[in-house]
Amino acid sequence: MIVIPAIDLKDGKCVRLREGKMDEVTVFSDDPLQTSKFWFSQGAELLHIVDLDGAVAGRPINDQSILSIANEFPDKRIQVGGGIRDFSSAVHYIENGISRVIMGTAAVKDPEMLIEFCNEYPGQLILGVDSLNGYVKTDGWIRSSKLKPEELISKFEDLELAGVVYTDISRDGMMSGPNFEATLSLSHKTALPVIASGGVSSLDHIEELSSSSRVYGVICGRALYEQKFTLKEAIKVASQSS
Repeated sequence: MIVIPAIDLKDGKCVRLREGKMDEVTVFSDDPLQTSKFWFSQGAELLHIVDLDGAVAGRPINDQSILSIANEFPDKRIQVGGGIRDFSSAVHYIENGISRVIMGTAAVKDPEMLIEFCNEYPGQLILGVDSLNGYVKTDGWIRSSKLKPEELISKFEDLELAGVVYTDISRDGMMSGPNFEATLSLSHKTALPVIASGGVSSLDHIEELSSSSRVYGVICGRALYEQKFTLKEAIKVASQSS
């Protein structure tokens, strides 16, 4: 299992939210490029960047900042989500050095576009599944759908996806521990690689997630920024348990 540091961008700054609420913001850095450089220097093999402003606006907002990171680290892998709702926005990122794009809202509202993108760019799309109380949320976690996570995933199971990022919104930024039961249950319902997100606050959480061969990776945000553990420590635990 790999450990993936998160960079959430709001107003050009690296922040963390609580339960996805845009008015509950903690700013951790004014310099996303330097933050990215730090995570790569600590051994990150993949960086997870979310354009929070874009997620709410429905279009890329912090894309120039994100692409400057990709330009600075052309040999590093970066996945990007937030506000990628159409084909051209996704292509814009991929053709400018981003390894993989994450789409969630578009999967619910425009599944045909996702299929088209996967056919054109196989292995470069991650399905973003953001769940609250058992149902998928969209539009920057503002709107609710009637789809359960496994129902959404099943619609795209046969495509050449890079994987699924599963976020339990109620755990995100809360340092209360991941939703192990839901994450592991979902990982056994799909053949796609599952990346867990939300709630990790200790090395024990890393160890428990990595004990399952079905979980490909875990995204860590607030716990790393608040120095509950270091990225190097997390990578060591994840590699020992795998």
